Amino acid sequence: MTLWFDVLRAGTALNLALAASLSVVWLRNYRRYRSAYLLGFLAFGGFLLAQNAYALYLFALDPATSGWFAEIPPRYTFALAVLAVCELAALLALTWVTRQ
Repeated sequence: MTLWFDVLRAGTALNLALAASLSVVWLRNYRRYRSAYLLGFLAFGGFLLAQNAYALYLFALDPATSGWFAEIPPRYTFALAVLAVCELAALLALTWVTRQ
């Protein structure tokens, strides 16, 4: 396994945790205010949860695909890791704004 595959898995796990945290806040606020804006954020959070849960399953839990991802050339895992880290940065910014 490469460093980039580890970064990819860690980034995906952190994205999953942040998406879950944000979704809880948006759900609580939606129940309180019934805003279409918050419902949109909640749908966004749900799709992010699904995407990151499935990605984490593929990268870390499923023996066939996790082994396959571990064996692909490092430039491809680097590209996937960059995408996960960019998503993490976006979710961190969104978390910071939401918590204000």
